[in-house]
Amino acid sequence: MAQDKMKAIIDQAEQDLLHTYNRYQIVLDRGEGSYLYDVNGKKYLDFMAGIAVFAFGYKHKKFNDAVKAQLDKIVHTSNYFYNEPSARAAHRIKEISGMDRVFFTNSGAEAVEGALKAAIKYAYLKDGRTDHQIIAMEHSFHGRTYGALSVTGNAHYREPFGAMPCEVQFADINDTDSVKALLNDRTAAIIVEPVQGEGGLIPAEESFLRDLRAICDEKDILLIFDEIQCGMGRTGSMFAWQKFGIKPDIMTTAKALGCGIPVGAFLMTEKVGTHSLVAGDHGTTYGGNPLAAAAINAVLDIYEEDHIVDNVNAVAPYLTEKLEALAAKYSCITERRGRGLMQGLVFDRPVGPIILEAMDNGLILINAGAQIIRFVPPLNISRDQIDEMAAILDAAISKVTA
Repeated sequence: MAQDKMKAIIDQAEQDLLHTYNRYQIVLDRGEGSYLYDVNGKKYLDFMAGIAVFAFGYKHKKFNDAVKAQLDKIVHTSNYFYNEPSARAAHRIKEISGMDRVFFTNSGAEAVEGALKAAIKYAYLKDGRTDHQIIAMEHSFHGRTYGALSVTGNAHYREPFGAMPCEVQFADINDTDSVKALLNDRTAAIIVEPVQGEGGLIPAEESFLRDLRAICDEKDILLIFDEIQCGMGRTGSMFAWQKFGIKPDIMTTAKALGCGIPVGAFLMTEKVGTHSLVAGDHGTTYGGNPLAAAAINAVLDIYEEDHIVDNVNAVAPYLTEKLEALAAKYSCITERRGRGLMQGLVFDRPVGPIILEAMDNGLILINAGAQIIRFVPPLNISRDQIDEMAAILDAAISKVTA
């Protein structure tokens, strides 16, 4: 009967939902710590974390209590009014990021949309032109809304949708010359993920980021860092760029910012804030509402009290060691790459069968392209859970490649 319940839910969803996802044939029901449970009660170790969302796993009492308490006070006011949770959250995220102005959104893609609008408006106020271009990176991923899609470096995603909102040229990450070759007097901004996520867990090198900062300073164009997946402590500093001290003009964040409550933000320096978006240029009905802001404040409390970033730095080398051992054991693994608790194993074949075999044995993983397994577990993951993951994955690789 239990399996019939799972099938019934899946069948109903397939009849009613738009088919834009190829979902795993599992109906998840609840979570606790770093584990998820399906409607049949089967337990899974979660190394996907809702795609790098759940920084401290599931059913964290302080987080849940804070959201429940706000739910009983007020959920939404609109941005015609101030609310205390949002004001507090904005101040706190400024403090941890070193940026000056904050705009709250409902998602990462919306944060990218706002960042692009701010950059284009900054350029317009500077020279009055309306034909500016953005330089983005090949293999990047910034979202699937129109503006975010326009700077996503995968032609397959863009081609069916025709002309994009603005002209975008694509350079190669870690290749400064490829960026310089695209610069012209219409360039408004350069956007880059300090660690590419969907594009294959490729870290931007410090020298490359410094080159971009120098180019932008020289040309008075804006540097945008997309920290939606790699930020919020995942790579060992609160934001990935802070490891090198290379500050952007605009930054996006989301995912672990709300730890499951839909929220994102784009942040900017005072210079950009003063010379870009003004009243009427941008808006959101729900962005920064009291419920989302209460979640942010709880998240930031937990990061501090539970020493989340310290744990990343403590266990990430162990995850690296375990992944390197698997790469040494199996010739089908050609490379380990990534940073902190944002890692990938590159295979010489599609990884779908390995992921499915691991899932059958109680381990949830995610790919990054057809031939890369991505590891983005909760940031409070333990060494014992890394051992558990490695053992299940080892068995899965052995069985599928035998």
